[in-house]
Amino acid sequence: MGGASAAHLGYFRSMRKRLFAPLWACLLLMLSAAVLAMSPAAPSAPATIGEAAQALRQGPVYVHPAAAGQLSPSQADALEKKIKDAGKPVFVAVLPPSADFPEEGLLAGLRNDTGITGLYAVRLGDGFDAGADRAVMPVRAVDNLVASVKTGDVGADAATQLNAFVDRAVEQARGNAPASWSGGAADGTGASATGLVLLGAVAVAGGAVAYAVVRRNRRRKDEEERAALDKLRVVVDEDITAYGETLERLDFHPAEPGADDTMRADYERALDSYESAKARMERARHPSEVRGVTQALEDGRYSLAVLEARRTGAALPARRPPCFFDPRHGPSVADVRWTPSGGAGREVPVCGADEVRLRAGEDPMSRTVDVGDGRRRPYWEAGPAYGPWAGGYFGGGLLPGLLVGTMLGSMLATPAYAGEYGGGDFGAGSGGEWGGGDVSGSDFNASDFGGFGDGGGLGGGGGFDGGGF
Repeated sequence: MGGASAAHLGYFRSMRKRLFAPLWACLLLMLSAAVLAMSPAAPSAPATIGEAAQALRQGPVYVHPAAAGQLSPSQADALEKKIKDAGKPVFVAVLPPSADFPEEGLLAGLRNDTGITGLYAVRLGDGFDAGADRAVMPVRAVDNLVASVKTGDVGADAATQLNAFVDRAVEQARGNAPASWSGGAADGTGASATGLVLLGAVAVAGGAVAYAVVRRNRRRKDEEERAALDKLRVVVDEDITAYGETLERLDFHPAEPGADDTMRADYERALDSYESAKARMERARHPSEVRGVTQALEDGRYSLAVLEARRTGAALPARRPPCFFDPRHGPSVADVRWTPSGGAGREVPVCGADEVRLRAGEDPMSRTVDVGDGRRRPYWEAGPAYGPWAGGYFGGGLLPGLLVGTMLGSMLATPAYAGEYGGGDFGAGSGGEWGGGDVSGSDFNASDFGGFGDGGGLGGGGGFDGGGF
């Protein structure tokens, strides 16, 4: 896995160099001058939770003066730069354990006072916890993320733990950084004339260089997309074939004795899903379009499960995601704790057969794919091309939490992944008219944030209220 991971990381780094090195070489000096011309003065250090929230409205990291020994100014600056570079609504506060910061309601209170939808992490003394608006990250994904940085020696010191958290958080969080982080002139009058002139020069030079870079790399990008789609086509065709064989084994006839209109409707939906998956795959011209194919297959398998329940007189199954280890196994029946090689434990949806295997201490029957070196690996250890395939099966915000710490999970939300595979909206969905990074106003839902340390912040696996698949 180490060799494959290094190869993928090397690929993304080389892509960034080819695409952006010429642009940065031309603009670096002008950008530096423009930024310096418009940089605001640093705010004074706040000392209360209300003022901490005010500081977070201006930047993503706040260190209370009494907790300065946990995170040095240079470490805080590096952490803030990492979050701002990613452009995600991730907030980090380092606070001392005191009566001014009671554990009960701490996360919700900080989020409410800040007033911006996002993912909030708090290091309180030696304890750690996080919470998020569901528009930014689902509860289960937050739980798994917190647990992943509280294992082994990750939480030994604040800098190590917070950097591990931020590295994974910026990959998974939905939305953009709030506009207030961009700052303004210290005197409130706006950018200086010099800064505006420099920015104008940057825009002109940047447009010319960017146009040349785009023209030079467009053909290469098209070729890489075709190669990725060809790799996906093999896996998706296997899924479509397996689903077709399931339909054949069903042995259901709409006119058979006992069949009613609801059964016939279930069967018709299952057939429509099969035809839709085939048609979508035939029309696919970009890797991101594969997501609709596997989504159709997931819909069809659920329709078959409902039909089977009606025919046998069993209770209708709840709508659950497919088996994490192999979606061809059909809808899951339970959530079981599982730990990938070298990763942290998390709850994953599993079929009945894999549930029995895991509880018996055996390996699940995992879906393997060709990673290009003649060997087959579980899909979560494969390259980023399989992101759209998995996204169709595990939509609705499930995927980040399921794949945290795996090779595929670490690639899904990177800029390189978005550029090569058309992005990947694997977040929770907005659930409202605002998204991550927006001022939420009355839309804030405190139930998304539990008390500090509920089930995982101080000792265990990160349990906030609600959630689930």
